[in-house]
Amino acid sequence: MKNRKSQRGMSLIAVMAVMTIFAVALLAVAPNVIQEVQREKELESIRRGEEVAEAIRQYVNFYQGAKLPKSMDDLLEGLPQGTKKRQIMRASAAIDPLSEDGKWQLVPLDKMKNFAKRVETYNNGMLPSSDNVDRRVSNQAGAFITNLVESPTEEDVTASAEETDEDSFTTSDTPFIGVVSQSKSRSVIAYYGIENHSKWVFTPLFRGAGAARTRIRNNNSSDSNRRIPE
Repeated sequence: MKNRKSQRGMSLIAVMAVMTIFAVALLAVAPNVIQEVQREKELESIRRGEEVAEAIRQYVNFYQGAKLPKSMDDLLEGLPQGTKKRQIMRASAAIDPLSEDGKWQLVPLDKMKNFAKRVETYNNGMLPSSDNVDRRVSNQAGAFITNLVESPTEEDVTASAEETDEDSFTTSDTPFIGVVSQSKSRSVIAYYGIENHSKWVFTPLFRGAGAARTRIRNNNSSDSNRRIPE
């Protein structure tokens, strides 16, 4: 009887040891799993944001720069094509996976300066012209970016700020040329070298000839650059 009890006791200890090792292994892996889940969510946000930017481009060019969209519904409704509508954006692109309510913040033309400065810094001091957007809009944008004298600081690029670049961003009813997430968290990956969700502006501006490729970077590896379709 003593031997059997001793064996059962040893078996219980062995099981507990295995469970402890398994728990430690899970704790070690958990941060990587969480980071990978966040990374995929950020990638999806970038894909959708770029799709919104492309829809804005088509909308602006269709109206020859005389009209900007005022809501996501304007983009979802599409553009007139005979007696029908030509779709320029999928419904999924209107939802930001990083925002709690799924709504993008709309960025007016006169609130693009900070993002333009970051693009200029990322693009080795050169701000590309917006060759793919109607010149009337490009010329207006130029009025807001001609005095770019200060480059963003490291804190400006990476910090989890309590505020976005501008306080007056809204989610509807304003003419806009770009969108940005409501999330203010520091990101796992970088977009135009920016590691903060609230500073990722998706816009058709500054995408002309000579623009550096848009890449994402895993924070744990400087070699894992990938191209984001523009």
